[in-house]
Amino acid sequence: MEETAERLRVSKSTFYSKWREWGLKGIRVGRHLRFRERNVESWLERREIN
Repeated sequence: MEETAERLRVSKSTFYSKWREWGLKGIRVGRHLRFRERNVESWLERREIN
């Protein structure tokens, strides 16, 4: 989650509170939340402005 927040240039708290609203797919691994790189890439591409 930290890496994804850094990559999107948002704080961890913003990312944690908004990831569902943004439509990102997360995966719970124990008590941790993980995001597949391909899902993040796909999400970013859908928001690209031409």
